[in-house]
Amino acid sequence: MIKRFALAAIAAAAVVTTGMAQADEFKPAIVFDMGGKFDKSFNEAAYNGAEAFKKDTGIDYMEFEVTQVSQREQAMKRMARKGASIIVAMGFAQASAVEKAAKEFPDTKFTIVDMVVDLPNVQSIIFKEHEGSFLVGMAAALTSKTGKVGFVGGMDIPLIRKFALGYVEGAKYANPNAEVFQNMTGTTPAAWNDPTKGGELAKSQFDRGADVVYAAAGGTGIGVYQAAKDAGKFAIGVDSNQNYLHPGTMLTSMTKGVDVAVMEAFANAKAGTWQPGIKVLGLKEGGVNYALDEHNKGVLSQEVIDKLEAARADIIAGKIKVTDYMAQ
Repeated sequence: MIKRFALAAIAAAAVVTTGMAQADEFKPAIVFDMGGKFDKSFNEAAYNGAEAFKKDTGIDYMEFEVTQVSQREQAMKRMARKGASIIVAMGFAQASAVEKAAKEFPDTKFTIVDMVVDLPNVQSIIFKEHEGSFLVGMAAALTSKTGKVGFVGGMDIPLIRKFALGYVEGAKYANPNAEVFQNMTGTTPAAWNDPTKGGELAKSQFDRGADVVYAAAGGTGIGVYQAAKDAGKFAIGVDSNQNYLHPGTMLTSMTKGVDVAVMEAFANAKAGTWQPGIKVLGLKEGGVNYALDEHNKGVLSQEVIDKLEAARADIIAGKIKVTDYMAQ
């Protein structure tokens, strides 16, 4: 009897140990880019996706927050050496590092968000930011009382020009006479985390008559939203739903499904369904959107919402063509 119990205990222990070993075999990892995982925007959306995967599966992940360009490649190669099953790289600027690490570690899966790397072990996820930006551009112009709206970008790169052009086209679609002010924060990665300058740029646009400003600038946007609150004007958030930051002066946010992209990259890699190649997510796929919640209820009027929904349907149907700056 005792012997039977002992054997049962050993068998149970073996099952547990095997289960733990199997869980340990899957090692997800993520490399956040400049601005950090708590930027309340792009990186934080990625962090939320990784945390959601961890909560659902009980599997922890390796992570690294980049503060210097040279760290990107180093971090990925270090994670690969530690046995990472999949490494998710956040942001266009990680492309070179992903390419080098993926070539050196061909058995490791890599997913890059916001850029394309054409290798057999790399999945590239890009979004149609111009489509979402078109809708919030419409929202800005339809809400504006002055006919003047603004855009504050982060680092001056084609991707952010893509946001800006979509926004301008949406504003002009809603009001052909709308005037759109544009400023970029800088030309280095520091432009993603400079809320002081973001606030200054927004204030200058408000001083010129803008009454709605859209920020596509990572952590820099925090300064834009504060400036809007201080001036009693409207701001539009980006990537994550940022309406909660200043309820009443956040008109809406242009959201990207970055959190879902990260969570699905991890989950698919674990399930064995992850595939390399390019995934493009726009309005049709639910990859971009504008945010409606309790924080901007009544701020974005029903009349404006109805027009945005009509435009959404027309974009999906191909009746409205939104220019992709990066495809020109």
